[in-house]
Amino acid sequence: MDKLDAAIVRELQTDARQTNRELAAKLGIAPSTCLERVRALRQRGVITGYHASVDLAALNRKVQALLAVQVRPLSRAVIEDFKAYVAGLPEVLSVFVVAGGDDFLVHVAVQDIDRLHAFLMDRFSQRREIVGFRSSVIYQHTSNKVLGPLP
Repeated sequence: MDKLDAAIVRELQTDARQTNRELAAKLGIAPSTCLERVRALRQRGVITGYHASVDLAALNRKVQALLAVQVRPLSRAVIEDFKAYVAGLPEVLSVFVVAGGDDFLVHVAVQDIDRLHAFLMDRFSQRREIVGFRSSVIYQHTSNKVLGPLP
């Protein structure tokens, strides 16, 4: 990626709804050049999609938590099956397969603490492969909305 590609990616992360003409004007390039560069970034897999940011509280998901989960036996089949199961739950925002003492970190967003407890009891306690889990309620969450390439 060169500096122009990085600038295109940065601008689209800031506002993916802008037109190609607006993007080209911000970058000081011809619209045809801009369109060609954006298409190339998509073809190379740098730009993977365009998404709307949503307010979880407005969707009645006021409580977020990170769930650290250990599964056994550790095998590819168990890991893949559990990952697919968890990713399909409507409360789940993200699933991370990790190394260390835990096997998964699961980011969830639910209505309230009672619903978090019910989620853990109904969705996790009954799974035979889960040998342990811990929950950490998230008080505040900040993420970088605009990412660029590292040197």
